[in-house]
Amino acid sequence: MTDRLYLDYNATAKIRPEVIDALGQAMARVGNASSVHGAGREARKSVEDARRKVAALVGAAPGQVVFTSGGTEADNQVMRTADPARTFVSAIEHPAVLDACPGAYRVPVDADGVIALDALDTMLAAADAPQLVALMLANNETGVLQPVAQAAEIAHRHGAALHCDAVQAVGKITVDFAVLGADTMALTGHKFGGPQGIGALIVKTPESADCLMRGGGQEHGLRGGTESVAHIVALGVAAEIAMKRMDSYAALADIRDRMEARLLQSTPGMRIFGGSAPRLPNTSKMMMPGVTSETQVMAFDLAGIEVSAGSACSAGRIEPPYVLTAMDVPDREALCALRVSLGWDTAAEDIDRFIAEWTRIFERAGGAPAAE
Repeated sequence: MTDRLYLDYNATAKIRPEVIDALGQAMARVGNASSVHGAGREARKSVEDARRKVAALVGAAPGQVVFTSGGTEADNQVMRTADPARTFVSAIEHPAVLDACPGAYRVPVDADGVIALDALDTMLAAADAPQLVALMLANNETGVLQPVAQAAEIAHRHGAALHCDAVQAVGKITVDFAVLGADTMALTGHKFGGPQGIGALIVKTPESADCLMRGGGQEHGLRGGTESVAHIVALGVAAEIAMKRMDSYAALADIRDRMEARLLQSTPGMRIFGGSAPRLPNTSKMMMPGVTSETQVMAFDLAGIEVSAGSACSAGRIEPPYVLTAMDVPDREALCALRVSLGWDTAAEDIDRFIAEWTRIFERAGGAPAAE
């Protein structure tokens, strides 16, 4: 049987072997990080060592790192306490942000999916005591990077804080919390080779976020509950590896760009969404004319290639993806969209295999552009 080819790293990355080893070794040890005996002190030492590694990855101080169960919890910790009437979110935010503060004002994006900073400025100027702006660093579907530092300056000028969902960016590009100017920032380990179920909220000051999980006073009083020492250790190892191998991740842009160029040349009517804007090096959101997203995903899966129509958090939908709708993409194109996201073990020959299967799927469908 042909080996399966995984090209869905934005949904979850393959966990690195070193992280698996660290996770297993940590699980074999006993100790609650809040206990004062020897085993507890060793657990606390492991947690704080991992905290330093995560802080180093994102340009923060260790004391600014609050461990959570992942990006969704980190986003919710900020968004759930916000007043929707005073909150402004980009139209392409992850559901962890949008659904946690329903009713927040949506800030439009341009055709490439980049937030309209002029619109943000105008909306905040017209608002009564704006409280919060939420802007992701990299979109999970298109990979398009957002001008977070500029948005933070605008938000602060109007008296609002800025929350940045950096879940898709951390470990793939250099992220510096201080340079971004955000007040809070979310990240999760399973997007860059760590385990699922562990992430962090980065806070500018302890007052930047309220406590969502209460009980025990762990994590500087900002996240109650017994810390998952093994998962935190594994997150630290993943962060350390990501820092050392950032250049190799950046090199994925060459593989991605060659893939897109070949497909554009061979596929009449094809389109790359957000292709004119700065993007993550590993992400491509593309359209196969005349072939629905569901058909493509199933056909690739039967051929042993794992890709997605978009966010794993929106799996099973039949309506056009809201991110593309916000970019004014016509439904007939949005419903034919496919996301390919590369990762730390993706090789150039993997893309040759993907392109060959893409060509077969397109030819079987008649090789026709999307119907008007």
